[in-house]
Amino acid sequence: MIRKVYEVDPMVCHQCGGTMKVIAFITEYAVVDRIINHLKLKFVAERAPPPHMVSQEFFLDSGAPADYFS
Repeated sequence: MIRKVYEVDPMVCHQCGGTMKVIAFITEYAVVDRIINHLKLKFVAERAPPPHMVSQEFFLDSGAPADYFS
């Protein structure tokens, strides 16, 4: 989907042009947050998501910790 929307292949290294492959999936929110904090990355959305998208997240991932969305 990223390739179709942004016309960029996410599996091609932007530095060397080599092909990358997926080696793991991180599914735990706490682990993702620790990695983002360790790398000192900041994510600021240009605009808030549409109201219907926020409610869909709650329905799609009912196993997520309640404090993650607050």
